[in-house]
Amino acid sequence: MEFNKEFDASGLACPLPIVKTKKALSDMSSGQVLRVIATDPGSVCDMAAFAEQTGNALLEQSTEASKYVFYLKKA
Repeated sequence: MEFNKEFDASGLACPLPIVKTKKALSDMSSGQVLRVIATDPGSVCDMAAFAEQTGNALLEQSTEASKYVFYLKKA
């Protein structure tokens, strides 16, 4: 999937992946896609809840080499 910006939250524990994802999205324009990489298993539930609460679309989530990858589209 194509993306405009990438943020690597590997090694960060809750709530830092969400806090930093929110900051990364704030610098982006509506419709742009952010790719987030995380290692915290809690980020799977957190990212879905974050997307729902903020109105940003969680386009896709997957696991690659024991890392969680999310694609968020800014509202």
